[in-house]
Amino acid sequence: MTVPTTLQDWLAHCARLHPATMDLSLERTMEIARRLGLRFTVPVITVAGTNGKGSTCAMLESIARHAGYRVGLYQKPELVRFEERCRVGGAPVAAQDLLPHFAAVEAARRRHPQAPASPAPPPGERPSPRGGSALDGEITLTQFEFSTLAIARLLSLAPLDLVILEVGLGGRFDAVNAFEPDCVVITSIALDHMAFLGSDRESIGLEKAHVMRAGKPAIVSDPLPPQSVIAHGQAIGADLWLAGRDFAHDGDRQQWRWSCRHGDFNRSYHGMAYPALRGANQLLNAAGAIAALTALRDRLPITAQAVRTGLAQVDLPGRFQIVPGQPALVLDVAHNPQAVAALALNLDAMGFFPRTHAVFGAMADKDIPAMLARMVPLVEAWYCCDLPSPRAAAAATLVAMVRQADGARPEVPVQAFAGPADALRSAVAAADPADRIVVFGSFLTVGGVLREGPPRLTAPHVG
Repeated sequence: MTVPTTLQDWLAHCARLHPATMDLSLERTMEIARRLGLRFTVPVITVAGTNGKGSTCAMLESIARHAGYRVGLYQKPELVRFEERCRVGGAPVAAQDLLPHFAAVEAARRRHPQAPASPAPPPGERPSPRGGSALDGEITLTQFEFSTLAIARLLSLAPLDLVILEVGLGGRFDAVNAFEPDCVVITSIALDHMAFLGSDRESIGLEKAHVMRAGKPAIVSDPLPPQSVIAHGQAIGADLWLAGRDFAHDGDRQQWRWSCRHGDFNRSYHGMAYPALRGANQLLNAAGAIAALTALRDRLPITAQAVRTGLAQVDLPGRFQIVPGQPALVLDVAHNPQAVAALALNLDAMGFFPRTHAVFGAMADKDIPAMLARMVPLVEAWYCCDLPSPRAAAAATLVAMVRQADGARPEVPVQAFAGPADALRSAVAAADPADRIVVFGSFLTVGGVLREGPPRLTAPHVG
């Protein structure tokens, strides 16, 4: 094998290793971590859930950094460049800095160790029945497993005070679950990835609940979690913190309040400004983030000022991101019905716009009809686009689905484009300065219009 010399070469190499892009198992990841001697010596917060994971991670990072801590973050997927997945000190790592860690993972997976068997799975875990190379020889990894191990190794060796790990899919068999957390957060749970996780919230919730650990804080920020989440936490003896029972939030148009009563511990923050991330759903994420840091207060004390400043200055592109201009531009990675429903509510709260133009691209395995049902009443023109993924629905297919959606109006124009950038250009050409353009449906849709940074729009005419 020719040793890759660039990050893109390493990613291409990883993609060729395994015949499938997804092979849900922990055995391979845990064995490579063992061979690498990979472990964290600072507190680890693992964040799982369907919606709100990225926002919760960003809030945790921002609050901890404003408290003076050195923070490492693993988040996914990226919007534009792979390096966005790994942040140290609030900034993406350089591609060059990742190379030795990819090389270390490659050497470890090829090694033929004369070593004891792999360690037992984490509490509540069961070995995967699925395939993989023999664990006493060369091990085949998926690209996600390989890159997760490389980033985890970088973070484990960096001079940090806190590591935040975002789960990719599910929890039970996600590669992130190979690492032991000191606290977990489970955000809003909705119907997504049903081919892998189950057909209802109870099944999906149980898969995500397996990131919990016995005796460790488990923050459940979903205000109406599946019973399976609570039952699993109780069964393994996790220290459950439930929204509405152990911590809560409320507010008015000007400010909000967070309060906590967990065991004999009481704390509250009053008169806080709303988080910089827009949308009513962000208070759920903020409440969970504060609870997680509160649960770790003995190891990472956080001041009230750090909470206030961290939330006020948190930044995460693509989460109801409003880019000023004429017309206004809204970027949102909402890609399942629950997230799109939240987007629709947030759009309603923006006030009056003469017309709304939607740039839309989505994966074919999503519940696209349910997503469209939330949006068709709000949109006066659709610009459907192809995306650079074999999983993506073709633009022509999306056009047909928009026209067939419940509530679709026959007079609304619906067009197909080769990509998000082309679709956005057409939307800008058709829009008046007072209109707005919404880009949504996938990380790839939003990322496709952010490749050169947030576009500043200027409508060419007034209709």
